[in-house]
Amino acid sequence: MPPSAENPTTARPDLPLRPLDEIAVPEALDGHDGVNRADRVRLQIGAGNDVDAIRCFLAEYDRSPGTHRIYQRECERLLLWSLIECGKPLSSLNRQDFEGYLHFLADPQPAALWCGPKVARVKAQWRPFVGPLSDAAVLTAIAAINSLMAYLVDAGYLAGNPLGLIRQRRRKLASANAGPAQVIAQTEEMLKVERFLDAEMWQAVTRAIEAMPRDSAVACDEYERARFVAALLYMLAPRAGELESHRMNSFREERGRWWWHVVGKGGKQARVPVADDMVHALVRYRKHLGLSAMPRRNDLTPLLVSLKDRSPITARRLNQILKKIFCAAAGLLPEESEHKREKLRAASAHWGRHTGITAKLDSGMNERYVQKDARHTDARTTQRYIHEEEERWHDEAQKQQLPWATPNDTDGKRGAD
Repeated sequence: MPPSAENPTTARPDLPLRPLDEIAVPEALDGHDGVNRADRVRLQIGAGNDVDAIRCFLAEYDRSPGTHRIYQRECERLLLWSLIECGKPLSSLNRQDFEGYLHFLADPQPAALWCGPKVARVKAQWRPFVGPLSDAAVLTAIAAINSLMAYLVDAGYLAGNPLGLIRQRRRKLASANAGPAQVIAQTEEMLKVERFLDAEMWQAVTRAIEAMPRDSAVACDEYERARFVAALLYMLAPRAGELESHRMNSFREERGRWWWHVVGKGGKQARVPVADDMVHALVRYRKHLGLSAMPRRNDLTPLLVSLKDRSPITARRLNQILKKIFCAAAGLLPEESEHKREKLRAASAHWGRHTGITAKLDSGMNERYVQKDARHTDARTTQRYIHEEEERWHDEAQKQQLPWATPNDTDGKRGAD
């Protein structure tokens, strides 16, 4: 419970709800003397207050735009909640505060203050929330702020990570009525990746790309780039930010085999084998750009080029391109697949990564190698993409039929009312 509720004399600070880059924090709440601050001799970053510390954390993800956006959103939500609801700096939050924050994420109240329509961040109507977060969104939020808190501890800014105390209790709470902590524990065990396109939807995507016009040079450029994007997503399962930041020389030949060398989340370096179909797609795209069939080590051409000046397209632009393709693909599905149409219209660039990983598993590829391809540290993350048991279960459920009389069923054999 925030101090303003338990102590009527403690008023909610009169701070406007603004994005992180516009927040003006009073000195009394800026965290320069937060109760969880570590000894200054341990400090490894140039941050004297909480906002500066958050900016140092976000700077670590400058080359991963997608991750940066998620972390920025969750950091500013937590900071605003700490200031306005708790009336204390982020660096003074304790374990009980974070327990309260979990409840808050599930139902941000008062909604009139915290929730609003999706608008640009610069607009006055902007709010940190649209409404209550789903279980999956709560998981994302907790993972993001735990990364923040762990970073600030490692950087010598905070003495400890209060959120970690809650995380350690998750399994013990799995069988108890523990509110949001229970939801997190159960969701982590049960959550399957559903934001992917199945074979029918992906076939519609390829058909939509093949239907793109090619009656001008610009139209041909758009078509060839779309084909290459589809190949990258399906065969390599990259993150959108990786396609923005990497260059052609990230494809390298080693002992007659091609590999994609990628720097992923957290700056982790990895390599992904490039199958022959992906090699053919790469050759085709490079030939269209007037380049050699395969890149050399000094080839700094962006993986995906702008049609205007051949600069790298941003993750945001990639998402716009795919949104257009996905919407066109939705229109190619039959009317009886309306649920799949809706799913395609909601799809984004990151669904392409999920689709690629799922397709690898569905093809029968060894789970251990799929984990390496996807660059999952934990095998359990990869297992979230496996739907085989659920599909068998669902097929078994089809054996049960609903008894219902039809106009021609005069003898009532199907069990009419």
